[in-house]
Amino acid sequence: MRLTLFISILLATPVCAAPDTFVSPAIGALESGVICPPPSVGDAPAPGTVAGVTHLVNEDPPFVSMSRRVPAVLGIGFGVKTLTADILGLSEVTMTVTHPPMGKDGATQQSFLTRIDGGTPSLTFYQFDFAYELVQGTWEMEAVKNGEVLYRTTFDVVAPKDAPELARICGFEELLS
Repeated sequence: MRLTLFISILLATPVCAAPDTFVSPAIGALESGVICPPPSVGDAPAPGTVAGVTHLVNEDPPFVSMSRRVPAVLGIGFGVKTLTADILGLSEVTMTVTHPPMGKDGATQQSFLTRIDGGTPSLTFYQFDFAYELVQGTWEMEAVKNGEVLYRTTFDVVAPKDAPELARICGFEELLS
């Protein structure tokens, strides 16, 4: 009975990927979009990133938009919620975010380790915390385990005026420049 219920849930949770998104058979469900990030409860070391840390959150925020068009606004986040096809999930997944040059060294890529669960959706997101991060253009998120690409998707980061319906959605109007 439990197995039937689990299979029914998996079948009812389609992989909602955009046409230019790659999803391997190891991923059972994938959604992407824009989020209003919850408060951080701490940081985890992420030496492969410009900031050197990633945020830890206790809440799993809903997507405020399933769009992959993201306004370059401080405080807004965008990312991917996934489930593995295997209920046991995958640990030590390398997440790589590729983007236009940013920061004093002109970084174009950042990476960190994450986990993708098989029973509860796993959220991996990027949040604009600093002005130097507000670079417009194509941003790519790619998850890899043991050399196998699990998924790859892109986001288009645009000027706030080019996505006005999202630029104010998280209540960060005072941060708009």
